[in-house]
Parts: sequence; structure tokens; C-alpha cells
Amino acid sequence: SPKKAAAAASTSAELDALADHETPKLKRRFIASLGFLLVLMYFSMGHMMWGWPLPRWFDGNHIAMGLVQLLLAGIVMVINQKFFINGFKGLVHRSPNMDTLVAMGSMASFVWSTYALFAMTGAQVQGDMDAVMSYMHEFYFESAAMILTLITVGKMLESISKGKTTDALKSLMKLAPKTAVLLRDGKEVEVGIDQVKKGDHFIVRPGENIPVDGVVLEGTSAVNESALTGESIPVDKEAGDRVSAATLNQSGFLTCEATRVGEDTTLSQIIQMVSDAAATKAPIAKVADKVSGIFVPAVICIALATIVIWLFAGESVGFALARGISVLVISC
Repeated sequence: SPKKAAAAASTSAELDALADHETPKLKRRFIASLGFLLVLMYFSMGHMMWGWPLPRWFDGNHIAMGLVQLLLAGIVMVINQKFFINGFKGLVHRSPNMDTLVAMGSMASFVWSTYALFAMTGAQVQGDMDAVMSYMHEFYFESAAMILTLITVGKMLESISKGKTTDALKSLMKLAPKTAVLLRDGKEVEVGIDQVKKGDHFIVRPGENIPVDGVVLEGTSAVNESALTGESIPVDKEAGDRVSAATLNQSGFLTCEATRVGEDTTLSQIIQMVSDAAATKAPIAKVADKVSGIFVPAVICIALATIVIWLFAGESVGFALARGISVLVISC
């Protein structure tokens, strides 16, 4: 009927609003990041640690090795650009967050490695192979990509957890009846559930869901309330007993009076409570936010202090920068 179609369309729109769009995006980001990261790790670490073979063209061609790593790390950074957008926005607005730390650590690794690559080209031109090999060990491209990929795993797991909550909400919403049969002037009239008012008399046949909360006026039946209570044994109902929306009338014919409709029904209140719980941060998450507000600026200060201390200790700028970057990377 048109009423059922309209009610179904309304429910469908509500379910679409609850649909988990974030998890599929994060899964795609993770799979793409992991694919490029594995290739990057093969080129950066495989031949050094496990002696994995590389194409002959790369034999002694350290600059080409560096360029391949730069391209692969750059691709992973583009895939995970949200970290940089959110992180640097937080920095600009003077409210750094954990994304700020991830973005700074990854960016610092990438920038320093790019500098080392360009410095390596100068050493190669001069024929200083010792310097070339030294710069080769200053590449942190795989660290820049690894940080982003690992944090994406965490974001994905968090999103999956939230998705389970919205799945529970959608299951609850599907339980809600779409129409009700009212008694008006002795006639049965089917109306959309949103048209039922407090005090209306409605009937429920065997096998139908009870549309709104009410009290039994006539009839006896066994009502399955497991959708709300979890109790699988049906509860006997007779005149004067209360019934709840979304419970199943199993055996008898009931005439009831609506006592709570719309957002006041027990089912609607459960849905609202679960929705509020899903949208509200847990106490430990609030603590994490407060900690990150202190932790991130502290780490940035420690990284800067590390660079300054090593410079005062007489080390080169490159050495000092590498140690400062290490603080950022490890903190991620």
C-alpha cells in the first residue's frame, strides 16, 4: 500500500544515514598502502637484510634505488593524505592532535630522506663512494610509509568497532512496524505508524508485530518480547496488561489502546540510547584527547631540544636532524 511504501522509504533513508561508509574507505586505503609499502620494504631492506635479489639495473645504482623509494613513499603519503590535512590543520589552529604527530613524523622522515638523496647525487658526481653509502643509510622512506600504514590499521579497526554499533542500531530499527490497524467508528483503518496518536485503539492479529506501546483492552494472547527483553518464552497477555512496540503477537486477537507513540515507545528509547552511546566518547577516549593535547606539543619540543643539544655537542646538522626526526617517528 502507499502508506507501507512511504514508511519503508522513510526507514530506508534512516538506515542509509546509519550506513558505515568509513570502514570500506579505510580498508581500501590500507590495502593500497600495504601493497606499495611491501614493494618499498623489498627495495629498501630486502637486499640489505635478507639478500633478496634486485633487477640488475640497480646494481651499484644507488640513486635509482633512492628514487624508487621516494616514489613509493610519496604514493603512500598521497593515499593517506587525510593525516596531513587533519594534522597540519590542528597545528595551524594551535590544537595539535595525534594526526599532527603522525603527519610531522612521516613528513620529517620523507623530507630528510629526500635531502639525503640529493646530497647523494652530489657525492656521486664527485666520486665519493663512501659518502654515497653513508647517505644510503640516511634513507627513512620506509619509515615515512610504515607510520602511515600502521596508523591506518588502527583507524580501520576503530571504524569496524563503530560499524558494529550501527549494525545493532539498524537491526533495532528494522524491528519497528511500519503501519498500524486502527479502529475508527467501528471500522478497521490501516495508517502509517507516524499517524498513530496516544489514545487511539488498534488491533493486532496473530503473527503481527505490535505497532506502538499500549494496554490491552480486549482479548488474550501470548506475546514474544524477546526483541526487547531477550526472553524467548512468550508472555501471556490479557485485558489490562501492557504491550510494547516491535513485540510479536503469537496466538490471539488483541484490541489495545495506544499509550506511547513515536519517539516515546520503548523501542524508540532503546534506539536513542544506543545511538547516543555510539556518538558519545568513552571516558578513556576523553582522557586520551586530554593527554594528546599535552603529549603532542611536548614531543615536538623534545624533538627540537634534541636537535639543538646535538648541535651544541658539536655534531653536524644532518646528524642532529636525524636524531630529532627519530624522536618524532618513535613517538608516533
